[in-house]
Amino acid sequence: MTSTQIAGHLIVECLVAQGVTHVFGVPGESYLAVLDGFHEYRESITFIVNRQEGGAAFMAEAHGKMGNRPGVCFVTRGPGATNAAIGVHTAFQDSTPMVLFVGDVASDQRDREAFQEVEFTSFFGPSTKGMAKRVERIDEPDRIPEYVARAFATAMNGRPGPVVLVLPEDMLVKPTAVRPLPRVEPVEAWSDPGALRSLREMLLRAKQPMVIAGGGGWTPQAAQALQRFAENWKLPVGNAFRFQDTFDNHHPLYAGDVGIGINPKLAARVKEADLILAIGPRLGEMTTSGYTLLTPPRPKQKLVHIHASAEELNRVYAADLAINATMNAAARSLEVLAAPPEVPWSAWTEAVHADYEANLVPQPLPGDIDMPAIVASLQKHLPEDAVLTNGAGNFASWVHRFFRHHGLAKGLKTQLAPTVGAMGYGVPAGIAANIVSGRTAFTIAGDGDFLMNGQELATASQYGAKSIIVLLNNGMFGTIRMHQERDYPAHVHGTALANPDFVGLAKAYGYAGVRITKTAEFEPELLAALERKNGTLIEVMLDPEVITTRGTLGAIRQNALKK
Repeated sequence: MTSTQIAGHLIVECLVAQGVTHVFGVPGESYLAVLDGFHEYRESITFIVNRQEGGAAFMAEAHGKMGNRPGVCFVTRGPGATNAAIGVHTAFQDSTPMVLFVGDVASDQRDREAFQEVEFTSFFGPSTKGMAKRVERIDEPDRIPEYVARAFATAMNGRPGPVVLVLPEDMLVKPTAVRPLPRVEPVEAWSDPGALRSLREMLLRAKQPMVIAGGGGWTPQAAQALQRFAENWKLPVGNAFRFQDTFDNHHPLYAGDVGIGINPKLAARVKEADLILAIGPRLGEMTTSGYTLLTPPRPKQKLVHIHASAEELNRVYAADLAINATMNAAARSLEVLAAPPEVPWSAWTEAVHADYEANLVPQPLPGDIDMPAIVASLQKHLPEDAVLTNGAGNFASWVHRFFRHHGLAKGLKTQLAPTVGAMGYGVPAGIAANIVSGRTAFTIAGDGDFLMNGQELATASQYGAKSIIVLLNNGMFGTIRMHQERDYPAHVHGTALANPDFVGLAKAYGYAGVRITKTAEFEPELLAALERKNGTLIEVMLDPEVITTRGTLGAIRQNALKK
């Protein structure tokens, strides 16, 4: 005889059936029955209590990035869901699988503007311009397994992304005797053989080809197959914006990061290429430098666009060849594409890589902090499997330019960074990475960025997690100040910050906190942080003039005033 249980417990049982080990959230009275389910199944699944829903959603998104299965977040209605929206939007633009569960008002109170009521289908808006791939409300307990399985399938298949499931409070306490459905696996879309033959013919006609790899859905096996394809054809490979671990940065075929603050020489190479193989990225604004490296709708370069979602192909760029395939299937198809004994672009490939190596040589900048030297210490001492995280801001450009990822080709995801450009992502992402994997988690943050979600240090301390945070303090929202000086030179308004004592704040949360003012002080503090059992925040007092990896605020202002 099949036993019954309440719907809230069944939801947790369905998550266990899908292989979920950690969920992130902030508790709410609207889903108390689910919280009781987490208590019931506490030996199989852990509910991580966050301090704000935005931090919880970022942690779930980071978890989804690390394993290519949906990260899971639970929040309550109204303010809880709206706070969590930033993580949903990040998952959408970053093509990350994620499922957000929202406790909602009771069914008999709907459409009266009940306490904290929001119409979630309109709010999260499933569409190419929305925040979620699918938004659904579960009204019948017996259909919970169906909705949960579909949410996981939708989140993983095609272009990965977020799904929102709404849970009426009264539904969660109703009895049900149904059981979970089996674990859902993503479906592989394979490259069309005819398209692969066309791709080979295009390669044979090329003189200056280039690969741009990135986007969601990459596995270690796919990254390794991509590397073999590039080696067979001696192709230069650039990684799309904030997907720098897609191709080994130490490889002699590596071209660099095709993103914000792109190496000017690499930007010129992308424009000069006669064939672009875009494998995985959407080719959005950041990867294309505002749609200038490849001009829509018809680029000057021949374009082969390979993407997991048919809806993305020919949406912005009219490709010469569009291939609908998942990254695992595409890369495995490409690695067996027969290459000729010699290719005419060997010198081109070597020159592209030489441009990347030259870009690792820093420009001299003022102040007592040498950021390239600090990144060199990170490169020297962080374990090869360390996870590097960041939010949004110019501070991230130091690791983007100077840190070299082995990444997925060596078997592990090592970069968690929001292509959506969301501030406050790095701190919770690093904590989540350490919680779910036990690996060393390093976060670089700015003073403005840190205060968006610094409260999650309390979460780290509560669960014995450890991250190492380097906080660059220049007393301002630096990225906006940079743009301000370019467009309205010397008119500084709204970008200055009066900051707290970050070292004292870190200690209050249970982290170690130190402040450095000179480069030589950094390496011993990093080594000490690596040895500690608890997390560490290293505050680096950065000269406000040092605004980018290439120049100063003063130079930007003077150039703007001359115009």
